This record gives sequence, structure tokens and C-alpha cells, in this order.
Amino acid sequence: MYNQESQQRGRKKEREYYKAIKDKLSDLLRDKFSDFHLEITADKRFSNKLKGEISQYREIIFSFLKEAAPDIAGFIKKQYATDFIVVEVKLDRIKLDDIYQTRKYAELFDARYALLIAKGEIPDEIKRLSRVVYSLLALPAYKTLTIIHYEEKTEQFIEWFPRNPFEEDR
Repeated sequence: MYNQESQQRGRKKEREYYKAIKDKLSDLLRDKFSDFHLEITADKRFSNKLKGEISQYREIIFSFLKEAAPDIAGFIKKQYATDFIVVEVKLDRIKLDDIYQTRKYAELFDARYALLIAKGEIPDEIKRLSRVVYSLLALPAYKTLTIIHYEEKTEQFIEWFPRNPFEEDR
């Protein structure tokens, strides 16, 4: 019991990663897009800037986001569209429920970019499952959920699965 408690005290909490991950994503987006906004939304509070980008017919989503919200949310403004981003952060090994949780937020926001960012490696079982259950990472309108391995020491995204969605977009 003592060992487990001292391990917990020495281990960072998920919330302590939000700013570093948000900043890293901001750096990545700044290189690709001129107008974007990201904010930490894990506390179920959304800025007026983010709320203002949700079309009136979709405002109902905030009723559901009072119970649970993505860790980070935002948008990219393009010439003729606004693309939403939702991000879920996990410290432990990614589980199937984590994918479905991220999918839920992506569907509520109609997000073009749904990112599940984990401190650990992306489990091979998840990769293999996604190849036989095609809908696992699929989102409506031909969008895809992306799983990212975040390396704490270097503060880098070191693996994107199935691919980095920002590489093909501009």
C-alpha cells in the first residue's frame, strides 16, 4: 500500500500535461494554418470564442458537454469553413473505451480532427483491431480519429496512427 501511494504522489496527473500538449499542438498548427484557436476544456468551461464558432443549430451539444468534455478543444478557421479539433489525453495504456470517448466528443463537435494523445506507445492490439474493425477510427463524413504517442521527456509527438491529419491539410 505504501509503495502504491508513494508512486501515485510521484506521478504527474493527467491535468498537468494539458498545457504542454496544447502548446505543442499550437506550434504544429501555427506552421500550417494562419487562424486557429485551442483551449483547455477539461473543466467543462468553454470560452465565448469557441462557443461563437458553433453554429446555432448545434448549440445543443453544450447541454451534453456539462457532464463530460474533451480535455482540449478548438478550431481552425479556413477560407470557407471552420474545422473543429477535439483532444483527449491519457496517461495510461490506451483502451477501447478511450477511443469511444474521443469519438463521442468528435461527433458532438462534428470535429474534423479528433486526437487521442497518450503518454505511452500505441498498443499494437489497437492498430490490429482498427484493420479488421474498419469503423473503429472512422468518423462521419470520411473523417478519422488519430491516435498519437506523446513523449514526455522530449515533449514531442513521436507516432501518429493511422497518420498525421495535418500533413495533408492546409
